[in-house]
Amino acid sequence: MGGSEPVIAAQHEPTPIESILLTAARVCTFEGQRGLTNASGFFFEREGRLYLVTSRHVLHDEASKHFPDRIEIELHDDASNLAHSTGFSIPLYRNGRSIWRQGTDSAGEIDVAVVELERSALPPSAAYRAFTPAHLLGQFDKVEVGSSLLVVGFPLGFHDTLHHMPVVRQAVIASSFGLRFQGKGYFLTDARTHRGTSGAPVVMRCASADARHGDLPWLLLGVHSARLDVGTRDLELDEALGLNCAWYADILMTLTAA
Repeated sequence: MGGSEPVIAAQHEPTPIESILLTAARVCTFEGQRGLTNASGFFFEREGRLYLVTSRHVLHDEASKHFPDRIEIELHDDASNLAHSTGFSIPLYRNGRSIWRQGTDSAGEIDVAVVELERSALPPSAAYRAFTPAHLLGQFDKVEVGSSLLVVGFPLGFHDTLHHMPVVRQAVIASSFGLRFQGKGYFLTDARTHRGTSGAPVVMRCASADARHGDLPWLLLGVHSARLDVGTRDLELDEALGLNCAWYADILMTLTAA
């Protein structure tokens, strides 16, 4: 009897990567060479300038005594081979002064920070997508409570380690989007989240096509900050609320003003 050739399973043809996954970056914080924490961030572009957006407490947090002096983000540097990436280090201080921008409003500090990136220092072949002011809500855009959202990030640092991609969690808007929750600069989302998601973009699919969005058909609604809990909860008897704070993304127009 003649031998038979081994059967080789057909490989799936590569498919274009969803653009939303290229907006997010894993953020690692350091004190010198000592690694501290993992978090999330994303890219925002305005008038030719490129910024990394994350939670302010990722860069500086008095409450937890978290004071990194630099961060590192992971960048794809070959669009044809997403398994290839490089680390890009960003110092947080220059001449003893912090380089990030943060803001306040009438209710106090806003847990969002931006760091401007030097385009000339990035790998020439860096593959990423950036939100722009066109991805923020317009005057007549309406967002209803219960609307479906995505949170794109790196919970507990978890991600596709081969292709260096974030994961997404589904969420819904859990408070009136038109009202600042308890007077603060954020709205609530209902989603399962973990440490490491701080700084992730909170997005909603565009209801209609808009040429200004390019290949990124999403509205940027907020910046995920932290899970929200109540002091009256019995830790043994009561489940966690599963609610989160998302700071309104329009703060980016203030933080990136020239």
